[in-house]
Parts: sequence; C-alpha cells; structure tokens
Amino acid sequence: MNSASTTVASTPGVMLLRVGQAGCALRWDAAAQCWRWPDPAGSQLYAWPAPPVMPSGVRMLESACAMACASSGRVLLGLGKRLGMVELPQQGQPNRPLQAQVLVTIDAAEPRTNISDGCTDRAGNFVFGTANTGQDRRPIGSFYQYSSRYGLRRLALPAVARATSIAFSPDGRRMVFADAVRGAILQCDYDPERAKVSNVKPFSELLEQGAGAAIFDRAGNLWSVQGGVLVQYDRDGQVLQQIALAREAAASVAFGGADLDQLLVLGAQGGLYGLPPDLLKGLTPGVADALFRDGGSASSGSARAGR
Repeated sequence: MNSASTTVASTPGVMLLRVGQAGCALRWDAAAQCWRWPDPAGSQLYAWPAPPVMPSGVRMLESACAMACASSGRVLLGLGKRLGMVELPQQGQPNRPLQAQVLVTIDAAEPRTNISDGCTDRAGNFVFGTANTGQDRRPIGSFYQYSSRYGLRRLALPAVARATSIAFSPDGRRMVFADAVRGAILQCDYDPERAKVSNVKPFSELLEQGAGAAIFDRAGNLWSVQGGVLVQYDRDGQVLQQIALAREAAASVAFGGADLDQLLVLGAQGGLYGLPPDLLKGLTPGVADALFRDGGSASSGSARAGR
C-alpha cells in the first residue's frame, strides 16, 4: 500500500475531557491507571481519569513539553533547557504548585535550544531531543539519552531544527525520530546500554507537514501525528490509515488501559478523545512505556506497569 491509496477519515471522536490551553506528550501511567500530559501553555500537569488523591490538573512552576513516569512514582519532565523530577501530591497534602528537582541542564552554552520531545526507551533511559527556538530555524537541535547510571549522553544523530517523533520498536532495538520542519521520519539501530546509534535511514515520507508524537504498537506498526492528522504505518513504513479529528488538530497519542488496548488522542487545544470502533477494527494493543529508572523500586514499578 502507498500513501496515495489512503484517504483521511475525519471523525468528531469521543470527547472525554477538555482542559487547559494546549496539549502535548500524552502518556499512560500504569501505576495510577490514568493518562497524564503536560500543558506547556498553561503550566499544568493533567490526568484522566483523575486519581482519587489528585485533581485532574496540578499547577507547575515551569512549563513542560515532554514527560515520563518514573519507577519511584515521580514524574520526569522536560522543562525548557532542563530535565527535572516532580513529586505528585499525596492524599491529605495541600494542592501546591509542583516544583521540580533539576537533574541536568541541556546545552547550556546554546541559549536558542529547548527540549522539544522525549520518551523512555525499553531499558528505562529517557531519550529526548531539542529544538531551535530562534527565528532562523537552523538545524542546531540534538538528540540525547539521560539515565541515572550514566548521566547525559549525546546520540550521534543528524542535527535537527526541532526534534520530534521519538519512539522505540517493541524489542527496543530500533528508534524512529524526525525533524518537525523536514519531510521524513527516520529510523536507526539503537543500543541503550552504550547509547550508540547506527544505520540511520528513512522510515517513511511524511504525508502532512509538521511531524509530531509517535508510538509503536505490539505488531511494530507506528502511529504518527503529522500536521494534526494521525497516520498509522506498518512496520515497513507503508501507510495503513489516516485519521483526523473534526474539532481540533491532533497533538499526541497514547495506548492505555489494563491491557493497553485503548488508543486516545490528545488535541492541540486540550481535548482528550477516544476514537470510534469502526476506525479501530482489529486494533493491535500498545507496548507499555518503560518506567524511567530513577533509583526507585524498579521491580515494583515493572510489576505495576503490567503488560
């Protein structure tokens, strides 16, 4: 199948929630059994369904556009030029703004770059990239791996104007990534222990300008947000379907639920949507996000993550 043989299926979606001003980095928290996402415009961290001890939104002292759940129960956030950890409020605690414990500053000598996308690899390291926030949009962004064991390590990948679409195959040996201002999703072989990449090559051309979030399902199919449209590719980069939300552009996507068989889409204006069954016939469940290994109980975190 090629891109010309698929059309965009428009759907109003099943709206579950609308909060905040913007949406990005939708993630499934297996321990709390909820989806979480930061609102970079409103400096909020949201959850749905809201856990019993936490409101649907908690204010942060800084805005974030990338996140991962950690083995300790904390949340790792990409905060401008820094990575930081926040403690989620516990039952009985006052609802105060979340203040991050800074772990590392990224590319401190280059004021034009900020963290733009990131996720954990299958080994529990956080892999992320940066964007040029200047008007020139020159490719000065980079990709990195951060871990508690090795600290910050730069990945030998091409420089980009805005790093995005970072995702890992079910076995963790393949990484996909993109530059949001260019026209292709790339892939490479990935060694998490040594933070080594090799064999960089195209995965597929973009169907819409503006690459965004990406995730794999268990069959190795890639779900990619492009120009506000959700595109599903097979493992070889052939397009299977395209889905657009009628009410707003898609910003991120994530599998969740006890069996990771629910696919939710986060809109760019803060809407959270389910998709109608007719668009998800034969849906292959997702792959659980690895918990970021921050020194918490990795064994208990893995057990909570389920499948």
